[in-house]
Order: sequence, then structure tokens, then C-alpha cells
Amino acid sequence: MERDELKEIVEEREFPQPEKQSIFTGKQALEKAPKIVGVPTGIEGLDDLFYTVEAIDGKFTRKTLGGIPAYSVFNLTGVSDTGKSLMVEQFTVEQARKGEKVAFVTVESPAHFVVNGLKLRAQAMGYDFDKFAENVLLIDAASYSSIRDNIPTLLSTLAYVIQNFKSRFVVIDSVTGLFETKEMMARLVVRRIFNFLKKWHQTAILVSQKRSGHEELTAEAAGGYAVGHIVDGTMVLAKELVDSQFKAKLYKKPVGDIVRLFRIDGCRLSGHDTRTFLMEITDTGLVKILKPLGGDEK
Repeated sequence: MERDELKEIVEEREFPQPEKQSIFTGKQALEKAPKIVGVPTGIEGLDDLFYTVEAIDGKFTRKTLGGIPAYSVFNLTGVSDTGKSLMVEQFTVEQARKGEKVAFVTVESPAHFVVNGLKLRAQAMGYDFDKFAENVLLIDAASYSSIRDNIPTLLSTLAYVIQNFKSRFVVIDSVTGLFETKEMMARLVVRRIFNFLKKWHQTAILVSQKRSGHEELTAEAAGGYAVGHIVDGTMVLAKELVDSQFKAKLYKKPVGDIVRLFRIDGCRLSGHDTRTFLMEITDTGLVKILKPLGGDEK
């Protein structure tokens, strides 16, 4: 090989050609930008916590979005037994009963166990699950290691469901289970899933597990900040034991009770209420967001 040819190859590697297709003017990007609308979650007290701001007669006014922003990818995190799976089951039921297709990736539990939970959640919400069960597309990553341990296979399977069943919503419970033995790769795993969901214009909730050593109301999950730093927003669930008179006064609960808390930790696509809210799980297994901690009713 001639010296000049070798030099040319080296220069091409050091100075690669620009990816011109990645460049958009602000006007071009706006033409592709989706309208900000809310997607109702089926979770009492949650939908009004997201809003947009409009200028009316020179004054800025909040306008309730009525749900999480469409096409957003949310991280839902908390320690065990805080209501994460219950919330995504309510979200799934809400979309499915309205005729929407939902791709539900079951990573922790096999599909036939998860569907029982969905049916119970539907009953508690006052719906007959059998009437819209076909709208829930369960991808059983818990039973198929070829999906759970191989992200390309997972994304290929999701793409098949989206294309063939016209799904517009995705739930993964939990994304932590996709990198539990390789947390050093957590950012890579979450980034690939996030980019895929954005490409296919999906509205999604990714459940992630907190380690017990993490502070309850932080957005950090197993795998570090990998999930929270990549997604569009994070919803944090927490539970706290009332073990002092100070906490009893703060939460207005007797010593020995468990208090459940909820907080939205950022949202790129819309405004959101930044306060910490009391939360409850009803006897029928429904999550409800209650009044803000130490504040007025919403």
C-alpha cells in the first residue's frame, strides 16, 4: 500500500465524515415535535400533578395536563412493597379498557401470574378485565432468558408487538431485572431501551428497584443513577415507619404505623408538582395519591 493511501485512511479514521442527517434547524425539529397532551394513568390523584403553562392576557397560567405527557418514558422507582407494580398494573388497565394496546414486559414474574394481578386491579377499578384482555400483550421475559438476558432480542420482540398489534404503550416490570447481574452495563441497557421507545413513539413506564440502602425519596435505583439520568422523568415511591413522636406529629399517624410517600423527581416534557405527597394502597390493592405532606389539599 502506498504511503499516501495509508495516510488517507488514517486521516479518515481520525476525522470521520459528519452525520449530516442528525442536524436539524429549530423549525425542522418543531415540525416533527409531538403536541404535548396528557395520558390518563388510572391512578387517583396523579394526573393533575402534571401541567403546561399558557400565556393569557399577558399572564402565565397553569393548565392541567390530565396525565403523564404522551410519548414520555418514565422511571418508577422505590424499595420493595411500595406499590410500583400496582401502579403500572393500574396504568395498563386504564389504557387497555379504553381500547389501547399495551405491551407489558414481565421480567420478575411469569406472564400467567402477572395477568392475575391485572385482572384483580381491573376488578378493583370497576372493570371487567375479560372484555379488554386482548388489548394487553404480555412479553414473558421472566420465563424466556433469551429475552431477559439479550437486549437486542427484547427490542426485536417489542418491535414485532408494536408493528403487528399497533401498541402505543409499554410497561417494563422491572428494567432492573435486565441488568441485575451486570450493573456496570446499566446505563447502556437503559439508553438502548429509551432510544428504542422514543424511535417508536411509545409512552412507557419502566419500573426500577431501589436497594434498601438508598435514601427513600431519591431517584436513585439499582444500577446507580443510570435510569433517572436517561429517562424523561422519575416518580419515586417510599414507605416510612413512624417510630418517633416527631414523625407521629409530622404524619399525623400513631407510632408504629407505616406511612407511604410519593414524589415526582423531574419531568422534561411538562411542568410538574414538586411537593411530596402522602400515598395509600387501598384494601383492594389500588394506589391513590393523597394530599401534599404538611400542606394544603391539591
